[in-house]
Amino acid sequence: MISGLDHVVVLVEDIKAGAKACELLLGRSPSWRSDGDGSKTVLFTLDNMSLELMAPAGDTPAAGRIREIIGRSGEGLASLCFGVSDIAKAYRRLDRVALKPEPIAEVESHNPDSGSILHWKRTRAATDLTRGVRMFFLELAKARPHSAATSPSPVLGLDHVVISTGDPERAAALYGARLGLDMALDRSHQEWGQLMFFRCGDLIVEVVKRPVADADPTHDKLWGLSWRVADIDATRARLVAAGINVSEVRAGRKPGTRVMSVRGGTCGVHTLLLERTAG
Repeated sequence: MISGLDHVVVLVEDIKAGAKACELLLGRSPSWRSDGDGSKTVLFTLDNMSLELMAPAGDTPAAGRIREIIGRSGEGLASLCFGVSDIAKAYRRLDRVALKPEPIAEVESHNPDSGSILHWKRTRAATDLTRGVRMFFLELAKARPHSAATSPSPVLGLDHVVISTGDPERAAALYGARLGLDMALDRSHQEWGQLMFFRCGDLIVEVVKRPVADADPTHDKLWGLSWRVADIDATRARLVAAGINVSEVRAGRKPGTRVMSVRGGTCGVHTLLLERTAG
C-alpha cells in the first residue's frame, strides 16, 4: 500500500523565519510556496521526500487550530504523509484494518511565485487510531520540483524519522501489520531502549521506547529526523560558519555511519545528520 514517505509537516510560528532556518540547515532553496486555508507553506523537496513547513495565516478556524497546536506543543513535527500509488486501494486497506480513513479528497496547491499548480488526492486516518500521530496518505499527480542546492555540502535526503512510543507492541502492530511496513530490526539496548526499524521506501521509520518511566502508553509522539549527507565534515563546517550550534562528529550507532547532532536552527525538531561511510 505505502510506496514511501512523501513528506513530513513541521509547524512554525513564522514562515519566513522557518524557511530561512531550513535553507541554512539543508543547504537548499525552497522548491514550492503556497498560501491558503489559513496557512502559509514552504516545501523543500530532496532526493527521497519533502519537508513541508506550515505557519498560521489570518484569523480563520484553520489558522486558529495551527496556533493552538503550536501554543500547546511548540514548533515541531506535526504529521507524517505517506505516498501511495493508488489512493483508492489505500483507502480500502485503511478501512479494512479499521483506521477509519476520511473520504478521499482532491487537493491542489498554487505557487504564487511561478503560477504553477500541483494536484494530489489524499485521505487521512483517524488520529485516535494511529496512537496520536497524524497520518495522511497521498497519491501525487506528478512529482514535485526539486530543491536546488545552495551549498557544496547540502543535505541529500532523509535517512529516518523517529517516533517515540510507550507501548512497542501496539506500535509494532500499527506500523507493521496495519500499515504494512516491513520491520527490518527489533532490538533492545540498556541505554537506548527498544528500537524498531520499519522500511518505508528507501528510508526508515524508527519507533523507539526509551527507558523512562513516564512514557505515555496510549499516545506516540513524532520525535525527530535524521538527514543524510555525503560529507559530514564539510556539512559541519558549513553549519558552524553559519552560526548553527552543532556537536562534534562521532561514530553512529549503526556500523559504518558517522553522525552529529544539530542543537539549534531546526524549528523545534530533534535533528541528526548522518554520513554512511560503508555500504
